[in-house]
Amino acid sequence: MSLLLTNLGELVTNDGGAAGGDPAGPGAFASVTGAALVIEAGRVAWTGPARPAPAADRRIDCAGRAVLPGFVDSHAHLVFAGERSAEFAARMAGTPYRAGGIATTVAATRAASDEQLRANLRGLCRELLAQGTTTFECKSGYGLTVADERRSVALAAEVTPEVTFLGAHVVPPEFADDREGYLDLVRGPMLAACAPAARWVDVFCERGAFGPDEARAVLTAGRAAGLIPRVHANQLGAGPGVRLAVELGAASADHCTYLTDDDVAALAGGGTVATLLPGVEFSTRHPYPDARRLLDAGATVALASDCNPGSCFTSSMPLVVALAVREMRMTTREAVWAATAGGALALRRGDVGHLRPGARADLMLLDAPSHVYLAYRPGVPLVQAVWRDGELAAGRPPAL
Repeated sequence: MSLLLTNLGELVTNDGGAAGGDPAGPGAFASVTGAALVIEAGRVAWTGPARPAPAADRRIDCAGRAVLPGFVDSHAHLVFAGERSAEFAARMAGTPYRAGGIATTVAATRAASDEQLRANLRGLCRELLAQGTTTFECKSGYGLTVADERRSVALAAEVTPEVTFLGAHVVPPEFADDREGYLDLVRGPMLAACAPAARWVDVFCERGAFGPDEARAVLTAGRAAGLIPRVHANQLGAGPGVRLAVELGAASADHCTYLTDDDVAALAGGGTVATLLPGVEFSTRHPYPDARRLLDAGATVALASDCNPGSCFTSSMPLVVALAVREMRMTTREAVWAATAGGALALRRGDVGHLRPGARADLMLLDAPSHVYLAYRPGVPLVQAVWRDGELAAGRPPAL
């Protein structure tokens, strides 16, 4: 059955022309006021002004509310057990953030049953959906044994097609004196076990994790196994991660907190998306990435949650949008585009992140008249209803 959403205060389509130098992408931010949208067979069938909208089997009068594409969260770590609230409290009291805290989650994840991991994962997925996220990526990386990484990607594949193998998250304690042995494991048996359930390969290229030669070896092996590279890059300091990502044709370089002029030029001149994760800086008191510098240089920018139990335990893309506007000098339009169409580009998806006719009908209805309210009213639960594949998936729209 077809569904007409009409009397929209604003319909964000992201159909304003090519962006980021990629004419095949969803396009730049664009919106229509006094609009309507028709959903049919799980796809957007029509958009435009409300007055000439075609008839449909069902009709919802949205009473001036806004409709946006569903958020596309291109960076999340959702398969884990345990929690690290004490670590967060210590950071807020002045203890610096370091990558070594990951080992705490690794121990808890290894000890958890499949059902415990699945229950936690599905709970987080419900949180994402309720806050407007309809497409998300999910990484492994908290198992760091062949068996635990295999079950992590298998669990992730139950909830999303965007599964990332992150065996190169950190070197686990049992390999502290044998880094080469662990790298051989990651590039060999662990990759072979995980590649069938994954689409992406990632590496934490950072001090305290993996250096550039190690990262290159992991990403090259992953690419040979049919996976597409992405990189945790330049989170804790300037380093080689961003330029390595661009050199290897990675879909995204994620974090990008500390960038040199050469890093910015590489991102602006290449096809790698700069995925910014301001929830991390909120949770670690690190400086926020300079989104304005990247945008002004012509780089393609995405926003994502980096939901994880250590450095950023939030699943809220509305919070990420508000932080990007307030702390990273993005306009509200730039931030919403980056959290929807930008995330789609980071996942190399052309069917989501926009609401052109033919797009997957993944969208959210705000209890607000425009996208601006995501930053204007931070912390307020504005997502009233969410449709995924054309079906109501969360919330409650106005009466039919």
